[in-house]
Amino acid sequence: MVRTLAGFRLDEWGLRRIADEVLLVLTELITNAVRCTPDSEIRVRFAREDRGVLLAVWDPADAMPVVRPLVPDVPPDAAALDPGHVEGGRGLHLVRALASECGACKTEPCGKWVWARVPAG
Repeated sequence: MVRTLAGFRLDEWGLRRIADEVLLVLTELITNAVRCTPDSEIRVRFAREDRGVLLAVWDPADAMPVVRPLVPDVPPDAAALDPGHVEGGRGLHLVRALASECGACKTEPCGKWVWARVPAG
């Protein structure tokens, strides 16, 4: 639902040309928040700026995001394509590649905002 609403807002702002990038970054940030805190509240902020779009996702977990190596120093996992197999931690590389800036900041009494700026062009 958030992706749909963000897509509508990008259309209103005349920023359809960066919609794919913005929606991919937003999806990665939301996915990380949901994985960190399943069944908990998350919050999404979405704002237009002179330079592009600022996205931020809050979750109540204190653990900060960790960027894992793109090619881990481990042998291939034979179960990687099996249904239900979960592996992650590399989506932040996509965020870094598509955003002009990104980061995370803790909030009190708990949680954090993870954010990214996607340039307008």
